[in-house]
Amino acid sequence: MYEKEFAEVQKLIEGQDQWRLRTINLIASENVLSKKVRAFAGSDFAHRYAEGHPGERYYRGTSFIDEIETKLKANLKILFNCTHTEVRPISGTNANEAVFSKLVNREDVVMANSTPGGGHISHHRMGSLGKFTKNIIDFPLTADGYHIDIEKTKFLIKSAKPKLIVLGKSLFLFPEPVRELAEICAENKVKIIYDAAHVLGLIAGKQFQDPLAEGALLVTASTHKTFFGSQRGVILSNMDDEEWRKIDRGAFPGSSSNHHLHTLAQLAMATYEMMEFGQQYAADVRANAKALAAALDRLGFNVEAKEFGYTESHQVAVNVSNLGGGERVSKTLELNDIILNMNMLPHEPLRKHDHPDGIRIGVQEMTRFGMKQDEMERIAELIKECVIDNKPVKDEVNRFRRDYQDVKYSYDDLPETTEKKPAAKSRK
Repeated sequence: MYEKEFAEVQKLIEGQDQWRLRTINLIASENVLSKKVRAFAGSDFAHRYAEGHPGERYYRGTSFIDEIETKLKANLKILFNCTHTEVRPISGTNANEAVFSKLVNREDVVMANSTPGGGHISHHRMGSLGKFTKNIIDFPLTADGYHIDIEKTKFLIKSAKPKLIVLGKSLFLFPEPVRELAEICAENKVKIIYDAAHVLGLIAGKQFQDPLAEGALLVTASTHKTFFGSQRGVILSNMDDEEWRKIDRGAFPGSSSNHHLHTLAQLAMATYEMMEFGQQYAADVRANAKALAAALDRLGFNVEAKEFGYTESHQVAVNVSNLGGGERVSKTLELNDIILNMNMLPHEPLRKHDHPDGIRIGVQEMTRFGMKQDEMERIAELIKECVIDNKPVKDEVNRFRRDYQDVKYSYDDLPETTEKKPAAKSRK
């Protein structure tokens, strides 16, 4: 009865797959799985449940996923040098929810980055944190807008007495002052939560700060931005066992039930790729971001944070108010198969969130497709031709992208591991 409609959806899926391989994707919150990892999205685990911990499930038939989950947790402990890992959240926001639900009470004060200052919606009154308290204070920023004002923050910690502070951003160019705030937070019994959703892969690759080593109590993160895994969330910590049990209960049964086992298995596979290739990948991502920012600057764009070297992460922020604003520029680029998002910049009032001055660019996906600094120069030229020179560049974008179809920093070149049964002997 619905075969036609079924076929239409199938065609849309195929169209997406084909179209994306023609585009230059610069969305800062996305990445790609290797072909080998992606191939297991449809495994039998997609149909199954496994509530609880390995060996302590509420369902039977979980021996295979128990082994996968146990190995994943052990590898994450190695990768991030931590004693506790929680892998059951199915997104970064889900991980934040698990933490906030156990650490924040109704009257507690919490400090976080504002939306114009780069903060994520889950840290705010309208998001996950706002479910547990409305007493949320924005971090004061330095004049450039991309760094927390440490002295003013120390004053607020003493005077406002927050229960915890939430570091980490959605527009995330530079490391956060974890080490600089750790002592005063300890003196005032303030917990430091670090949302590493955007920079988890850079941390894993030793190309960004190590928030746990610098004094953060907990790290929450997505696993599919600079960390090139499946779309999930994690929580990492070195806290004592008694405290960790609260976070464990926040994840289950607090914010998740069954935790999407097929993507968990994919994350386990992608984590091996990160352990093998992560340091080189993260270094190349940072180098590419700096190269793209410098090229855009030379071509006449108002690239943010120039005085600080533009960026220390995978992201570049550009003020395009003189070109019609972030909404117009991002739509123009999309018509030419260059995909990125409009984004508020630190100087903007919150009411401008639908029509911000800025765009946010991320280089992590194109880096994984093998692009290096020379290719960043070409991308900058294409963006300039499109939005400054008003030239159509879609055909050239598609031609350029043809040479970058294979995922690098991966095990895609390994032979298939599925064991083949020996052929049955013929009976005479």
